[in-house]
Amino acid sequence: MPPTLPIVQFRAAAETIDLGWGHPHPAALPVDGWAEATHSALRRYGAAMLTYGHAPGPGPLIEWLCHRLAEVDGAAPDPTHLFVTAGASHALDLVTAFLCRPGDVVLVDSPTYHLALRIIADHRVDIVPAPTGPDGIDAVATTDLVRALLRQGRRVPMLYLVPTFNNPTGRSLPPAVRADLVEAARRTGVTLVEDDTYRELAYPGPAPPSLFSAAETGTVVRIGSFAKSVAPGLRLGWVTAAAPVVRALTARGYVDSGGGVNHANALILAEFATLGLYRRHVEAIRVRYAAQRDALVAAVRRRLPQAEFTVPAGGWFLWLRLPEEAAGTRLLPYAERAGVSYLPGNQFHVADTGHRYLRLSFSLFDPETLAEAARRLGAAYRSAGLSGASARISP
Repeated sequence: MPPTLPIVQFRAAAETIDLGWGHPHPAALPVDGWAEATHSALRRYGAAMLTYGHAPGPGPLIEWLCHRLAEVDGAAPDPTHLFVTAGASHALDLVTAFLCRPGDVVLVDSPTYHLALRIIADHRVDIVPAPTGPDGIDAVATTDLVRALLRQGRRVPMLYLVPTFNNPTGRSLPPAVRADLVEAARRTGVTLVEDDTYRELAYPGPAPPSLFSAAETGTVVRIGSFAKSVAPGLRLGWVTAAAPVVRALTARGYVDSGGGVNHANALILAEFATLGLYRRHVEAIRVRYAAQRDALVAAVRRRLPQAEFTVPAGGWFLWLRLPEEAAGTRLLPYAERAGVSYLPGNQFHVADTGHRYLRLSFSLFDPETLAEAARRLGAAYRSAGLSGASARISP
C-alpha cells in the first residue's frame, strides 16, 4: 500500500519550482552505495552495529573523519576533540545549551542561516547581529561591542557564523578577516561557533581552512554535517571542540542513557568511506552541483539582469540584490503566481532588514528546470512593475 501520511519534509506546490529549499537533488543521493555500505557494515560489525554505541561516536567513524578533515581542512582534529551528533542542527542545539544561559547575548553574522536563529532562540537568549563590513564580520567593531556589553553586566558566550560558503550569501570570509576574528575571540573570551556544513561542496576547491584549524584550542567550536555531502536523512554530523567540551557533551544524561547518537548510521558511514564510496560520491556531486550553479547563474544573468550577485565558489545558494527598495519581499507574491518561489532576504537577518535581497537554491533541480525558474522569475519581476539598471556581477 502507498503511504497515507507524508514521509519527507519538502512538498512543493503543484507546478511551482521552489528555489527556497536547500535540499539535495534526488539523483545526488547515494541510494545504491548506501545499501552496499549497510550490508557490508552488518557483515563487519554484526550485533555491535545494532546495540548501544560508544558515547562520543564509534571509533571507526571518528578515526576516518579525523583523516578526512586533514585532507579537506587545515589540520586534523585530535580524536578526543570530536563528538558525533544527529546532524548540524542537533550539534548547534547542544553547543548553545552548553555555552549559554537564559538572558545571555549571542552574536550572529548577518545575514546568516535563518533556521539557526530559531535554534539559538530556543535557549531564551538575546540574539544580536555582529557588526559587519564589506568582507564580513568586522572584528574590531565586534570587539568593541562585546566589551560594551560586558560593561553592562551581560554575558556574551558565543558568536555563530557560517564562514565558508555562507548560507545564504555563498561567500567565504577572506583569510585576513578569519585571522582577525579568531584573535578577537581569543582576546574577548567569546567562543566562535563555526558552522562548517558546506566544506565538501567546493567548486572546484579547495575550501579555505576552517576557523577551528587556525585557532588555539578552546577558541572555536566547529559544527559539521553529512547532510550536504551524503544525505540529510542520515541525521548525522559532528562537533569538533576542546576535549573538556566533548567530555561535557558525552556526559549529558540522554547520551549516558542511550549511548552514542545515531550509532548504526555512524558505522554505516564509516563503511561507506572505507569502501571508497564517500570519496567517489563527493567528487560526483561536486561536478553535479557546479553544473547546476552555472546553469542558474547563466539564466539569472539572462532573465534578471537587474540583479547583483557574486558567483559562489561552493555551497548551494545564489544571493541576489535587486535595485529597488524591498524588492526581494515585494517580488515574492508575483513570483509564486508565476510558478516559482524563493526565500526573501529579510528571513536571514535578526532585525527587520534585508528586504532588497533574495536567496535562490540551485541544489534541488536539474539545469533545465533552473533555467525555467529564472525565466519565470524574470517575468514576475516585470509583472511586479519593478525595474532597475543592469547588474554588476562579481566573478
